[in-house]
Amino acid sequence: MEKNGKILLCSDLDRTIIPNGYQPESPKARPLLRRLAKRPEVMLVYVTGRDKSLIIDAIKTWDLPMPDIAVGDVGTAIYSVDGVADTPLFVEWTDWKKEIAADWNGKNRADLAQILTGFDMLRLQAPETQKEYKLSFYTDANADLNVLAEKIKTRLLENGVHASVITSIDEMAGNGLVDILPARATKVHAIYHIVEKLSIDESRVVYAGDSGNDLPALTSGLKAVVVKNASEEVCRQAIEISSQKGFDSNLYLAEGGFLEMNGNYSAGVLEGLAYFMPEIQQWLQS
Repeated sequence: MEKNGKILLCSDLDRTIIPNGYQPESPKARPLLRRLAKRPEVMLVYVTGRDKSLIIDAIKTWDLPMPDIAVGDVGTAIYSVDGVADTPLFVEWTDWKKEIAADWNGKNRADLAQILTGFDMLRLQAPETQKEYKLSFYTDANADLNVLAEKIKTRLLENGVHASVITSIDEMAGNGLVDILPARATKVHAIYHIVEKLSIDESRVVYAGDSGNDLPALTSGLKAVVVKNASEEVCRQAIEISSQKGFDSNLYLAEGGFLEMNGNYSAGVLEGLAYFMPEIQQWLQS
């Protein structure tokens, strides 16, 4: 099958495109991103922990460009987006839901929570954050999240559940975050599903992120951008893991200076995209 030659820009939202962190945003960054998203050569995909309603809220609140596709709930849902109407229409990809469901072996969120009884460091998040295939906890921000994730996966596997455990830090709230998903329901697996379904040339795919839950995608071998406002620890891990896998040339850490912007948030996304796709700079300056 002939490959689709479009550029597939996949990006996290919070503190990657949305400037809701401590660092300042370059004023022209989001306007430039909106201009870029209108080009027919570009498909924009938001890849986020937010659910559908919160994605829509973010688009309206922050005046973000309408995506072509949205991956929500940390990879457990994929939507095609029609941004023509005043109210965006999100159409869920049912084939993706069927693909990930088998990993939990017929069990639901309540079953998984029961299996994890005894993990005293886990505190259930509010009901509105829980989804059909996403069980979310808070934990201590100072905990060794990698060790915790492995213990959770081991306990679940002993009970026939194949899970992906995604951890990150909410710097603003000072909490550790733990999301338990079907093993295939990660951001990176969702991206590859989109690439395969739309027959996208993998060399034309770029992923941008800032936090620990972006690391699997940032170090997957796809072209990847870490925005400048990411923490030193995320940068260190991205470099280390990419080097171990031999993907050094596919990782770019935004530095600032591109089009006189500071490299934070959308500025970093555009900087990294232009690094991998040099035609982008010409489009933005035309």
